[in-house]
Amino acid sequence: MSLAACVALLCVGTAATVGMRGPTRRLPPSMTAPVVVSAAAPGATIPAKPILLAGALVRGAARGWAVDQRGPLRMGDPVPVRLTAYCLQGTTRRDRWVREGIVAADPKLFPLGRYVEVYVGRKYHGRFLVDDTGARIHDGILDIWTRSCREARLFGRQRGTAVLVPRPRGALQDTVLTGRLGGLAPR
Repeated sequence: MSLAACVALLCVGTAATVGMRGPTRRLPPSMTAPVVVSAAAPGATIPAKPILLAGALVRGAARGWAVDQRGPLRMGDPVPVRLTAYCLQGTTRRDRWVREGIVAADPKLFPLGRYVEVYVGRKYHGRFLVDDTGARIHDGILDIWTRSCREARLFGRQRGTAVLVPRPRGALQDTVLTGRLGGLAPR
């Protein structure tokens, strides 16, 4: 776990206990285990991976988090998103043909040409290429491209979590990987 993730957990835990009223309780020894924090050497890269928190695969940040965000996300930061789907034909913002595995996102949060992993609850929907934008795509909205407009309407709006991840080793630039509207693409 990165130092930033440990600090975030510490802040969340502190914020949850600050406003408590009433008699204080002693926690059982199993809940007061020490936290081990290790820092990486300067310049070392830490691979991004899903974070395990409280039994969930990924837990998103607090509601309204994206409002305070000033620039692009860092790799591995879980972000709460609203997921929609679209079926327009033509080219994307980066002048490439639309295809499965791409999403439209706000380039202020999700830089164009980067990859995001999308989760809805515990269901992993796959890794998508951020390749498009839209007039109504702002803050924490991800718009997943699909071939069928009917499928896009059935998908509706859902809440999920997105994690910015690096391009896999050996993958060519703009390679579309596993992302699909209904979940993982068949292999």
